[in-house]
Amino acid sequence: MTTLTVKITLTDSEPAIWRRVAVPDDFSLADVHELIQDAFGWERSHLWVFETADGVYGLPDPELGHADARSKRIGEVLRAPADALSYQYDFGDDWFHEVTLEAREPVRGRPRCLDGRRAGPPEDCGGIGGYEELLDVLADPSHEDHDETLEWLGLTAADEFDPAAFDLAAVNRTLAGRFPSE
Repeated sequence: MTTLTVKITLTDSEPAIWRRVAVPDDFSLADVHELIQDAFGWERSHLWVFETADGVYGLPDPELGHADARSKRIGEVLRAPADALSYQYDFGDDWFHEVTLEAREPVRGRPRCLDGRRAGPPEDCGGIGGYEELLDVLADPSHEDHDETLEWLGLTAADEFDPAAFDLAAVNRTLAGRFPSE
């Protein structure tokens, strides 16, 4: 068994929002979904799908043509450095992520986040365009939606959400709780 080093980038984010993770090659795409949710701080409240060269995988759905993500291993899809797949979360907000293999190591390791940049956007804010608008609203106390946006986010002040922040240790604590050592 091997461990894959994978970079996951939120498509069209500027500056880029990304995570670099180590993941066992025998993880199913359903497991990788869980890892991505934790790495970006998503809440698992929407549909999701992986698009690969081998097909489309998510929650099995014959109408949508999604095969069962539990049936496909990430190591079967990402075989060589630069191989990539896409991950879409929330079919309304359309959070698209590019998942790219950077390296394979011939040792088995537990899943963990190695690095990352920027905070994950809040759920249900309208995709990348909505997130950019949310940041503009938070930055402008005179904006007509400023107070309502603070309330929606559960904040008392705009500086409680730092879009540049990334807490590697917090992500790894979450991952360790979800994927305990074997």
